[in-house]
Amino acid sequence: MQEREIKLAVPPGFRLPSLDGLLGGVIAVPLPDVTLAAVYHDTADLRLARAGASLRYRSDDGWTVKLPQSTSAAGLLTRSELPVPGGPGPVPPAALDLVRAYARTARVDVATRLRTHRRRVELVDLDGKPLAEVTDDEVSVLDGRRVASRFRELEIELAEHATEQLAELIVDALRAAGAGAPDPIPKVVRALGPRALEPPDVVVPDVGTTAADAVRRAIAASVERLVEHDAPTRIGEDPEGVHQMRVAARRLRSDLRTFRSLLEPSWNDPLRDDLQWLGAELGAVRDAEVLAGRLLDLAATLPEPESGAAGQLIDGLLQQGDRARADLRAALRSDRYLELLDRLVAAAQEPPFAAGSEADEPAAEVVGTLVRAPWRHLHRAVDELGEDPADQALHEVRKRAKRARYAAEAVAPVIGKPARKFADAVAEVQTVLGDHMDAVMAEAWLRAAGLAEPGTVAFAAGALAAKESALAQTARDAFPAVWDAADRKRLRRWM
Repeated sequence: MQEREIKLAVPPGFRLPSLDGLLGGVIAVPLPDVTLAAVYHDTADLRLARAGASLRYRSDDGWTVKLPQSTSAAGLLTRSELPVPGGPGPVPPAALDLVRAYARTARVDVATRLRTHRRRVELVDLDGKPLAEVTDDEVSVLDGRRVASRFRELEIELAEHATEQLAELIVDALRAAGAGAPDPIPKVVRALGPRALEPPDVVVPDVGTTAADAVRRAIAASVERLVEHDAPTRIGEDPEGVHQMRVAARRLRSDLRTFRSLLEPSWNDPLRDDLQWLGAELGAVRDAEVLAGRLLDLAATLPEPESGAAGQLIDGLLQQGDRARADLRAALRSDRYLELLDRLVAAAQEPPFAAGSEADEPAAEVVGTLVRAPWRHLHRAVDELGEDPADQALHEVRKRAKRARYAAEAVAPVIGKPARKFADAVAEVQTVLGDHMDAVMAEAWLRAAGLAEPGTVAFAAGALAAKESALAQTARDAFPAVWDAADRKRLRRWM
């Protein structure tokens, strides 16, 4: 669930104004005051709070995990709010799972306890449908039974269908009554103090001047992406989570290869091996989901009864995907994965550079040359294709195209537009050959699956296989043109 809220600080003596009639058809309804007790959990070094996440048990709604936020120019704070079943006491494993990418191997324990006296006003439309809730919170930070500190804040929480115009009108009314400007800092961060405002463990740095700076930036960007999509992958409702984690793992592995002349080999090689393991775990889920999705689309083009029969094939594939996802969840709970995250976070902060490398040399003089090798490998693979290349040979070209693209994108912050244009052209090669291999793999799966099925199902598998064969040929036919576009000399003068 997406939470949309705006927070404002208030001075002593502030009184909540009437909010009736802010917008046509909006009615303000006072609600009873409530007192809430909340316990927040974090690591000793406040990794969750610093990353913009929180893990909380509160007396009125149990366990809630909030994942990192985005803030609009108007101060509207958007966060994923995830309820987790469980009573007071130890943190439920399902809640720990959702913040594990931030905590990693560190222990999660009680970080602070809050008691909040909340005054509430609900804004509803003429049908009584809630639009927003405005709360005036007096918060006490507890140290045992002693009140260590107090603060007060206003919070506007918008319903999913409420407009930002309503939010702006509420803010204007509150500020006219004496409230301060929107301030997105969450309660737990105010309670924990300055340490909770320190940067998160992974920060993508600005473009620096040395080759080492370029390496740090590339690694940090992919580690940030991996961590961000860990929780969505565990939840499993959006296939984009697995896709983005897999891309991050693959890109990290590729970047470590691109920059290997600058990095300590005894550190780099084992890290790439573990990223390959993680990529394989993610790939088993992603491949099953992609195949099922494309077959569902193709099955819809078949007449009955073949369309229904194709559904029986796809059901088996979906079950395969469910088993792969269960294996992935186990992998994400493993010590191997959590220790890998620790190593990746350390790499994002300060990777170990090889003695005598060019890491401290100006980036513009070093990183462009690092793309030459993956480009040459790609060009050689295309030259060796022949007139009627095998499917596997085209797949190898695709892998080398992806490596060249990732290498160019890794150095693009330094090189700029020329590297991005080269990467875009090679990405087209990767896309066309990706479409080809997806169709080839789908056709092979359908032919094998059809052999084990009776009559109508086998016929449907054959019909779908024929469609996939045609799609594979279409991609083959498109390859020469996209390759010619990527092979233009002017695209790589910067190397």
